[in-house]
Amino acid sequence: MKNIRHIALTVLVAATAPVLQNCGSSKAEEEENKKAPVEAAAVETFTLQKHSLASSLQIPGELIAFQQVDLYAKVSSFVKKLHADVGTEVQQGQLLASMEAPELTSQLIGSESRLKSQEAIYQASKANYERLLETSKTPGTVSQNDLDVALAKRNSDLAQLDAARSTSKEITDTRNYLEIRAPFSGVITARNVSAGAYVGPSGKGSEFPLFTLVEQRKLRLVVSVPEAYTSYLKNKSEVTFKVKSLPNQSFPAKVSRLAGALDTRLRSQRTEMDVVNSDRKLLPGMIAEVSIPLTGDVNSYAIPKSAVLNSTQGTYVIKVVDQKAVWVPIKTGTSSDDKTEIFGDIKEGDTIVKIANEEIRDNAEVKHTKQVSL
Repeated sequence: MKNIRHIALTVLVAATAPVLQNCGSSKAEEEENKKAPVEAAAVETFTLQKHSLASSLQIPGELIAFQQVDLYAKVSSFVKKLHADVGTEVQQGQLLASMEAPELTSQLIGSESRLKSQEAIYQASKANYERLLETSKTPGTVSQNDLDVALAKRNSDLAQLDAARSTSKEITDTRNYLEIRAPFSGVITARNVSAGAYVGPSGKGSEFPLFTLVEQRKLRLVVSVPEAYTSYLKNKSEVTFKVKSLPNQSFPAKVSRLAGALDTRLRSQRTEMDVVNSDRKLLPGMIAEVSIPLTGDVNSYAIPKSAVLNSTQGTYVIKVVDQKAVWVPIKTGTSSDDKTEIFGDIKEGDTIVKIANEEIRDNAEVKHTKQVSL
């Protein structure tokens, strides 16, 4: 029995010996690790260099007609006949509508009669003065007073004739307003009257225009460029744009007109581009997505976005000077997918931390750095 107990105790000691040995070695290793210093990871840095950043700005714009006009009746009249309708493409000077006003016809006939009568009176007084003038060349035949009276009568009749001509021309011009003609080539986009309707320059019949004429073969692309980006657009600058109805097609345009001042409400500059629309794919009123190229200054600095530190105190980059971190305040400019333009107290050749974070405190010591290329 004693032999059995002795054998069991020997086996138990042999089994527990490795476990106790492992525990002892683990504790020893932990003690060694605590005593050994932990080396900090190297901070990645890069050398600042001048670099031009090219990106684009997407802003909404509107396509409007290059020319658009509402055509109204100049005189009170009735619509006699319409020669165009919605969608009609017309040429400059083409007749669009004919009106009638019987009282104008009567006034024209009366003015023409008075004009002919005044012409006859003037011709008579003129002939009388010329005869007296010719006779007066013989001394003592015609008194100077008679000659002066004849001259005054001729001049008075000439003035009356000019007045009659002016009145007749005025009525003729007014009568010409009974014909509505296209002031430029384009498309009729609205018609608000029918034959027989009463129209006039004021009161009933003048609420809506007879026609709305729009030029479609040339359009204006109008955009409001924010103040921060006005320096990127000059006269003749090229842009591209897309519209929702043709999402897979881009259209070119060139800057034609710059407002030269900012809108006081939006703080943006109105910019217009001329768009040739010969095939009439584009329609006035469409909303366009305009892509404006933003080409940075070649003397500016573009760095990875990860190198910009946005803290509660401001925007910084971390510069390494004599193995110390220096937070440098900056302002950002345009951005691309992975880089951004910066401005501040920096110069070419500075060493900048590639991945900036607040754990690298200002004036903290940076012993280990790793230079990387961009």
